[in-house]
Amino acid sequence: MISRQWRGLALPDQAMNYVSHLREETFPALRRLPGFVSASILSRRLDQGTEFLVVTRWRTLDDIARFSGPDLEAAVVPPKVVAMMVEHDDRARHFEVIE
Repeated sequence: MISRQWRGLALPDQAMNYVSHLREETFPALRRLPGFVSASILSRRLDQGTEFLVVTRWRTLDDIARFSGPDLEAAVVPPKVVAMMVEHDDRARHFEVIE
């Protein structure tokens, strides 16, 4: 199993909008993809806004490619989400899940 991780810092007044976007748009779309296992949203408040770490789990890297395209580490960040962010990762990270 593979864990895909992406980090973004939401503007102070956009944190809940971002969570709503994940719950209403991103996660339902991911659930329709073969090989998608689960997703988690982690957050912490910072002076500049709310930092999010989005962690998704997939069966294989090939399954992730159905989401990301051929560049597996390319972050998938719609323009709507970019507008909510102070900053965000352009690249996702992948880790093999040991346990």
